[in-house]
Amino acid sequence: MVRTGKTARAKALRALAWTMGVACVAIGFEHLLAGALAFPGIADPGPTVDSFGRFMGAVFAGYGAAWIWAVRQTPVPGWAVRWLAGVMLLGGLGRVLGLAVDGRPHWFQLVLMGIELGLPPVYFWLADADADAVAGLDAGVGGRAARG
Repeated sequence: MVRTGKTARAKALRALAWTMGVACVAIGFEHLLAGALAFPGIADPGPTVDSFGRFMGAVFAGYGAAWIWAVRQTPVPGWAVRWLAGVMLLGGLGRVLGLAVDGRPHWFQLVLMGIELGLPPVYFWLADADADAVAGLDAGVGGRAARG
């Protein structure tokens, strides 16, 4: 079988990873530069929350840079996709914990929680798609194809 290009799964992985990386870098710099003003629903954050928000903005920009690093590799390393998706899932679970402990946050935080809980399974499913495409495997809907 002659392969003429990347599979749809590999293309989806690359598109989602690039989007995630660029979005996280942009959001991270927004938080780094705007501080607590970047947080919706906080009326009077004070210097401690502002400092924390700026610090976490830098961390989030670094998280986005890690996605960009991963997607620039050939093939995209599945282990990196799984780790980065796991970090996102952990963040979403942290929001669930916050919801259980402190109650309902600003509506936008609930949207983010949905993304953080919903996208990681997609990334886990796509993690090896680029490696499979480079190796000439047709992973199809069921996952990695058997080598043989």
